Amino acid sequence: MKIVIAPDSFKESLTAQQVAEAIKRGFQQSIADVECLLCPVGDGG
Repeated sequence: MKIVIAPDSFKESLTAQQVAEAIKRGFQQSIADVECLLCPVGDGG
């Protein structure tokens, strides 16, 4: 299974990259052969 992970940051808490990595770890723990493409984004605000 292939999954695109494209989160924004959690204001004053986590960067978009950190959020993407956390989501990726969750998928990897749940789905044995998952492939994750990380695409952290920002809303420009």
